[in-house]
Amino acid sequence: MVNSLEIAPSILGGDHSALGDAVAKIRGAGLKWVHVDIMDGHFVPNLSFGPGIVKALSAKFPDMFFDVHLMLDNPHLYIDAFASAGADLISIHAEPDYPVAATLDNIHSAGKKLGIVFNPKTEIGAVIPFLPRVDLVLVMSVQPGFGGQKFDPVALEKISRLAALREELKLSYRIEVDGGITAANVGECVRRGCDTIVAGTEFFKNGAALIEAANNAAK
Repeated sequence: MVNSLEIAPSILGGDHSALGDAVAKIRGAGLKWVHVDIMDGHFVPNLSFGPGIVKALSAKFPDMFFDVHLMLDNPHLYIDAFASAGADLISIHAEPDYPVAATLDNIHSAGKKLGIVFNPKTEIGAVIPFLPRVDLVLVMSVQPGFGGQKFDPVALEKISRLAALREELKLSYRIEVDGGITAANVGECVRRGCDTIVAGTEFFKNGAALIEAANNAAK
């Protein structure tokens, strides 16, 4: 199953005093997806946005697709809040100790697309049991928590394996990559089978080159 390429700029890399302008820039680049990194200061050593930001931005930009990435110790407690705020897709991590399967069920029951995420040091086996039920698998190519980190090439093998499993199991989940994505390395991610690209710092500094490199690799 081959999905169309989507680039999902992360507003974490935008101007936090003008997040609406960041989304407007994403839309102005001809893109539909907006990646929203939600951090709790526990699972990752940083704090970012809450449901109120998603609610405000989704109301102002109803034509955009809000891809919400929950980097939380207890994401199961916040599904309803982000679903009602306007998230279109909610991704949760495999690493924390909480009811992952039941939380995925909750996302589905809320009428949202669902994703599973795993970190660079986490083996792919942690997400394999969930592949038949998710719409997206997010491969972290940095240890989550801060923008502007360097891409970890361990993600490339994971992308290749997920692409092979998608074919083998006849599934249609999207493969997303997030962390240190640049115009120089995005092409290899796409060629390995990634169809959803998250970029924060690079998009807001070098967006045209990033989009061009990704589209060229997808041809």
